[in-house]
Amino acid sequence: MSPTHTEVTHRAAELEPCGQADHPDCGIRDVLDRIGDKWSVLVIVELAGGPRRFRELQRAIDGISQRMLTLTVRRLERDGLVRRTVYPTVPAWVDYRLTETGASLTHLVKALTDWSLQHRDTIAQARQDYDSEHPGHEIR
Repeated sequence: MSPTHTEVTHRAAELEPCGQADHPDCGIRDVLDRIGDKWSVLVIVELAGGPRRFRELQRAIDGISQRMLTLTVRRLERDGLVRRTVYPTVPAWVDYRLTETGASLTHLVKALTDWSLQHRDTIAQARQDYDSEHPGHEIR
């Protein structure tokens, strides 16, 4: 293997102490599972612009079902990233907004979004090249 590969592998090993079988779970996976799933990221992106009602979120996030949005906002609320506020009106008015902790994620999500936009064409081309070179091995 090339020295570059060894350096990358070595650096990656330094970043993953929790991934080792003999190391106790330090919570990184649990947090990344939540903030790394696609629906949570999209909800955070939408709420970064300010409070939203449930239907506004559902209309803004293409492809999310009512059930998945319900589960996602509940999980984010449980994790302290989203606050659900019920206003005493008839009918009840409910909105969702980022907590201070949730808002602290927005610059990271924006960086990831910017990176994705910058590299999406390169990644799409790489996928196309891979699929052409490895017929029958397409990965979706």
